[in-house]
Amino acid sequence: MSEQPDVIVLGGGAAGLMCAIAAGQRGRRVLVIEHANRCGKKILMSGGGRCNFTNTGTTPANFISANPHYCKSALARYTPRDFIAMVEAHSIAYHEKELGQLFCDESSKQIVRMLLDECADAGVVIRTQCTLDRVEQTDAGFCAHTSQGTFVGESLVVATGGLSIPSMGASGIGYELARQFGHEVLPTRAGLVPLTLTGRPLERLQDLSGVALPVRIEHHGQTFSNFLLITHRGISGPAVLQISSYWQPGQSLLIDLLPDIDAFSALRASRANRPAAELRSVLGELLPRRLADRLCEHWITSRPMRQFNDPQLREIATQLAQWSLQPSGSEGYRTAEVTLGGVSTDGLSSTTMASRRVAGLYFIGEVVDVTGWLGGYNFQWAWASGQAAGQVC
Repeated sequence: MSEQPDVIVLGGGAAGLMCAIAAGQRGRRVLVIEHANRCGKKILMSGGGRCNFTNTGTTPANFISANPHYCKSALARYTPRDFIAMVEAHSIAYHEKELGQLFCDESSKQIVRMLLDECADAGVVIRTQCTLDRVEQTDAGFCAHTSQGTFVGESLVVATGGLSIPSMGASGIGYELARQFGHEVLPTRAGLVPLTLTGRPLERLQDLSGVALPVRIEHHGQTFSNFLLITHRGISGPAVLQISSYWQPGQSLLIDLLPDIDAFSALRASRANRPAAELRSVLGELLPRRLADRLCEHWITSRPMRQFNDPQLREIATQLAQWSLQPSGSEGYRTAEVTLGGVSTDGLSSTTMASRRVAGLYFIGEVVDVTGWLGGYNFQWAWASGQAAGQVC
């Protein structure tokens, strides 16, 4: 590549590398600017080090955005099958864990290596430990002033990610650039994040840290079924991470503690077969025993089963199916997997990710107001939005 590129990609994460590959394959001279000492750090840590790189069941319904239609075009044109084809071409073994989630058999390092190899084949130049100072637009193009010099490109792709996990270098620079060029940035908050408890709820549950169970969590018409984990600060686990993207402070969650059991029928059967058994003992066979004991201490009165009539058992069953818990907050960006909100899609093309305000400017990946569920969806958005921009930038 000559001293100056055609395309400058800010960010060497999933979306940025995907965009660079697509643009480089078109013959464009691409420069990726990454402030960290290596590319793809978030990829490396994902999926417990095995990278949940996509989800075969990806649909637009798996994403949250002020404009739920925005992601449709990119997702339709670059599907999970397309990314899987690249993975298979690089002989990376993978498996489906659950619900369409695909993971590497060995290591997430394989995905990063694949992307870097594809970049190399496409002639992409990557500068790591390259800090961006500022960007300005001139007659010559977009001037990126960095710690390693000034670079000028016809196109500028902002793939800087969101605010989640600041310990890995996350920052709001992408939002600053959006505002600089006249784009609206919607309020941001942590998504796919553990929720915290305070006061009496925390006092009642804190010493149960480590207890996990399958639940169904409902909030504002959105329901997720998976595991809940009680922590020393609140609640976590896949079901909680999923619902956290919809939860707002001051709101309560409804948790079905026995999602696969007809609790009323089970309680009636226990009363008929073991009338002398205490309710807490019966619940201890349906739920983790420590949680059952705690429920009976604070939420449900325990006495011998024969002392409960049908309406009372039905009420207990309802309490178990609609256990209400009001989180006080979340663990925030420190542990959040994604950032909700971001660059408004109103100012972007859904086909190319291009700015409608500034020619040659693109926004892709997490910096945009498109956030996926837990389970590989955010990676698929990164691949799809990166590919969409890389085809035209």
